[in-house]
Amino acid sequence: MKLVWSPETAAKAYIDTVKSCELFKESSVAELVSAMAAGWDAKLIVETWSQGGVVGTSIGLAIASRHTDGRHVCIVPDEASRTEYAAAMEEAGMSPEVIVGEAEEALADLVGIDFMVVDSQRKDFATVMKVANLGSRGAVLVCKNATSSRSASSFRWRSVVDSGSRRLVRSVFLPVGKGLDIAYVATSGGNSGSGKGNKRWIRHIDRQSGEEYMIRK
Repeated sequence: MKLVWSPETAAKAYIDTVKSCELFKESSVAELVSAMAAGWDAKLIVETWSQGGVVGTSIGLAIASRHTDGRHVCIVPDEASRTEYAAAMEEAGMSPEVIVGEAEEALADLVGIDFMVVDSQRKDFATVMKVANLGSRGAVLVCKNATSSRSASSFRWRSVVDSGSRRLVRSVFLPVGKGLDIAYVATSGGNSGSGKGNKRWIRHIDRQSGEEYMIRK
């Protein structure tokens, strides 16, 4: 199943996020991810957060979930992070769902993720995305604070989709905030074994846009 883009919903989420995130340093990131999550009609939006972080992106994702009638979940490592995160979000008029614990354990109970945001400065960011239970129509995965190095980006997504049930459809790096590395990952629902050995995926990078594509031959 393929994700379908809704420009109207994306625009509404973007505008609402602009109004709510004017005071945050990462407002541009918040506006973009909010529009993306809403535009893809994400029903399960997941992010990770830790103490000392900015909640601008979280506000954007919470707004997106309202427009899609979806579920927004934030995974934090400890109670101190939960307290700080909840207080900051409540001040912004938001009350998202928060799960305390190791991201890998928390993700075991979150099935059908449509949209996920992880800080690439986390040591385990690739592992977190790799173990995430993505929805049957695939998911949009976003790395914040990403390096602009194309080789680093390629390595990042290879480690995430190194599985027979996933494939990288498209990825792009955007110089927004401290860098956003975004990928659309499709899932095969466990049927990737059919016809094995007959086809292969070829990686292609558009020289003008820098966008990466996976073409099946």
